[in-house]
Amino acid sequence: MKKILASLAAVALLAGCGNGAAGGGGGAAASDKTIRLAYQAFPSGDLVVKNQGLLEKALPDYKITWTKFDSGASINTAFVAKSIDIAAIGSSPVARGLSAPLNIPYQVAFVLDVAGDNEALVARNGSGVNDVAGLRGKKVATPFASTAHYSLLAALDKAGLKESDLTIVDLEPQDIQAAWTRGDIDAAYTWLPSLAEIKKTGKVLISSRELATAGKPTLDLGVVSSAFAQAHPDAVDAWRKVESQALNLIASDPAAASKAIAVELNLSPEEAQSQLSQGVFLKPADIASPEWLGTEGSVGKLADNLVSAAEFLKGQQKIDAVPSLADVQKAIYVKGLPSALG
Repeated sequence: MKKILASLAAVALLAGCGNGAAGGGGGAAASDKTIRLAYQAFPSGDLVVKNQGLLEKALPDYKITWTKFDSGASINTAFVAKSIDIAAIGSSPVARGLSAPLNIPYQVAFVLDVAGDNEALVARNGSGVNDVAGLRGKKVATPFASTAHYSLLAALDKAGLKESDLTIVDLEPQDIQAAWTRGDIDAAYTWLPSLAEIKKTGKVLISSRELATAGKPTLDLGVVSSAFAQAHPDAVDAWRKVESQALNLIASDPAAASKAIAVELNLSPEEAQSQLSQGVFLKPADIASPEWLGTEGSVGKLADNLVSAAEFLKGQQKIDAVPSLADVQKAIYVKGLPSALG
């Protein structure tokens, strides 16, 4: 709760000073042709869209800006401050955002990927930890309010451990690498590309792919502010089409997709392709299936997934209340599906 209050205080400061065009809601007005995108540095089609300027080509009349964020928690803060319009964000932060006390007015409009081996819990060599149960009494790092944090809590629960059985510290991915190198932490739950670095001197205890099989799936989602979607539905459709184009490229020519991603992550194309292969990427047509977003008049099971995540977070005392399924279904942006996926 202290972290939530601190985030809300930061929101108040951000909105008050007008940083990032926060004041007045930014690009929500139909006459204001600007799109402010939040992206994260993990292998995905979103980085292909950014690197190749696909959205800029599709919407030449719009002023488009991309801002890097380190985790979903900071993206939620930016949405509350009305300083971004569209974002790449994990499903657990979205579940938090749709719940009290945040109650962020945004909607899920795309599925970037399903977490697989691209997120995992790793124990440092020499820590003496060989399984999740062995984390008792140890220090574990993860970015709080992220999909990795959610997965860490799910892994502990599965192993019969409580948070109080160990020390969990809040570190962003790049800070995890530094703490790992210094020997300040025994384990970490993080995602690529920082995951690839710590795996070089550590042992994978469990991955998000395994947790998905155990009923705790996590995803990376494309989320749009409700105000922006209402004012700019055609721009949202254009964004979904270029994200679909990137998914098709990942499927048909992973080498080409990896080359674009490599530039964004400062990796070699070979490293980027190896990391890209660890995620699970849907076909664009599948995003509008009953399993995921669904279609107009028939919202898909993604809404149930988000409610389930919120119920777990409530049980872990991370949120105040679980939103109703009906409210979460309203937060799935199915307008124009499936045709809007290209």
